[in-house]
Amino acid sequence: MQKNREGLLKNLVWSCGLVFAAGMLLVSCSDRGPSKKISLEKTEVLQKRAEQPREAALRFAVGGMITPKEGFIYYKELFDYLGKKMGRPVEFVDREKYDEINRMVRDEQLDVAFVCGGPYVDGHDEFGMELLAAPQAYGKTVYYSYIIVAKDSPLKSFADLRGKTFAFADPLSNSGKLVPEYMLAKMGQTPDTFFKKTIYTYAHDKSIKAVAQGVVDGAAVDSLIWEYAARVNPEFTSRTKIIVKSPPYGIPPVVVRKGLSAPLKKELRALLLNAHQDKEGRELLSKMMIDRFVLIDDSAYDTIREMKKWIAGQAPGARETH
Repeated sequence: MQKNREGLLKNLVWSCGLVFAAGMLLVSCSDRGPSKKISLEKTEVLQKRAEQPREAALRFAVGGMITPKEGFIYYKELFDYLGKKMGRPVEFVDREKYDEINRMVRDEQLDVAFVCGGPYVDGHDEFGMELLAAPQAYGKTVYYSYIIVAKDSPLKSFADLRGKTFAFADPLSNSGKLVPEYMLAKMGQTPDTFFKKTIYTYAHDKSIKAVAQGVVDGAAVDSLIWEYAARVNPEFTSRTKIIVKSPPYGIPPVVVRKGLSAPLKKELRALLLNAHQDKEGRELLSKMMIDRFVLIDDSAYDTIREMKKWIAGQAPGARETH
């Protein structure tokens, strides 16, 4: 019992000594001068910087392509190229149907898109879709609709396709739907009255393949895609032949949403227009068989508007309502 008391006393004395020493240290420090205030301003600045949102990614999509699906990767590389040049993140939005891309541009879910001439006309006239630039391919800013059949087919003209099966690309496609529909309207026909059966492939290269493999008797395809495939991978184009080449139409352009800021549009346009003068950009364009990007006027797509207007005027009841 006595030993326990002695032990407790020793511990108490040792603890008191520590408290005394600590107190003396505090007094000693305070004797050196007035205490300094610790500034938290730098911490606050860093915290504010951390709270600032990252720069929003530019959202891109591809609708109207001038290459087959196998060249799709080059579009993504082009988006990455633009993002790197601008120092901004980019986001690729994958959509196949033209109406989906138009809707997303309208609803500001997309910033930039490659679109077909037909969807551009619809988007421009309905909600203000804006031209940014256009590719120049094979020295021109136009393309054509090719009506194709199998290489060994006896069919020689569009009229020969009466009662046959036919493939359209997309319901909004100019070369893959509007042009043959206009040709039929001029003949007093519609796809339902003229063809035995029609299908949508939702890709021009798929339409080429469908003809080559005998799935359908004929198809309407984008001339740029047929020509690209014929040069790079002619497996299916070599098994088809062109029986009709349409008049020229404005090439599928690059567009932006209506609300995109003017400085951002200016920067994007400048990068596209000068891509052919940059080593990396030039290599990308070469893979896509694009000479360069150029400015293009909305009037380049007036012939598409005229076809749409003419077809609408031939619709049942159109004359009575006009």
